[in-house]
Amino acid sequence: MQLETYISDLLYRYECVTIPDFGAFLTQTVSANIDGATNSFYPPKKIVSFNEQIQKNDGLLANYIADVEKIPFEIANKKIAQRVKILKSILTQGETLTFKNIGEITFNKEGKILFEPSYHLNYLTDAFGLSEFIVPSVTREVYKEDVETIEKVVPIAVTPEKRKSKSYLKYAAVGLIALTIGGLGASNFYVKKIEQHNQIAQEEAAQKLESKIQQATFNLNPLPPVTLNVTKKITGNYHIIAGAFRVEENCDKKVAQLKAKGFNARKIGVNKYGLHQVVYGTYETSNDALEAIRNIRKNENKDAWLLVKKLD
Repeated sequence: MQLETYISDLLYRYECVTIPDFGAFLTQTVSANIDGATNSFYPPKKIVSFNEQIQKNDGLLANYIADVEKIPFEIANKKIAQRVKILKSILTQGETLTFKNIGEITFNKEGKILFEPSYHLNYLTDAFGLSEFIVPSVTREVYKEDVETIEKVVPIAVTPEKRKSKSYLKYAAVGLIALTIGGLGASNFYVKKIEQHNQIAQEEAAQKLESKIQQATFNLNPLPPVTLNVTKKITGNYHIIAGAFRVEENCDKKVAQLKAKGFNARKIGVNKYGLHQVVYGTYETSNDALEAIRNIRKNENKDAWLLVKKLD
């Protein structure tokens, strides 16, 4: 039994997942941050830690395993206990325990447990779709030097230091008046030429268009109407799981119930445990999926969870 798969599922929804008689994985939400030295932006996330002092069985892990594998709660506890014996044996032999997408656990020289978290998954569902990115730095001094070079030719001050003095307004006003008087006559001349050119071009275009329309009218062959039945394909990698069933007939009943409530429910296939999965719906963006799962957890099923997977 691979405990890390079940633990990973639960870390999306809970802040503490305990392995009885072994320890507990804890999560702490940290806000987004910026590294000014590298211009890197990091989204909000959950940081995973391990506390070997928390070993009391709270039933969370066993209940989840019993629900997924469709086995009694007592048998789930026995399977966990057997797995814990193996984990402890691996540690005492000096080997490293690897929990996929969670982290690694080892014994140090003093015999204490050391935990190194993995950062491959972000367990904060509100941050789905967000990733680290780096932006190039803005070098403002380069533009300032270019502007100062232009000022040597054009007597209009534009740098921040010279804006403090309003004397540049005088030069700007004089230049504007000179340009207006000198360009008024040329402007009127070119405007008239442009209007004449546009009028001729419009008349030629209208004649060509009329000729095309007449030719097309005589060449049209009416075709019988065709009716196409098109089924819209459901796309998206974000699926809100409503349940998983060993018997496919129960799966079909669940789909019918959800459709009766207005959900775009469907089956998305069998998972690696041989269970038929039913979804409330599939969404193309993480924002749509998160908004939908909040409403479903509030009004329908507090245990609904989000599966991010590209379906075949």
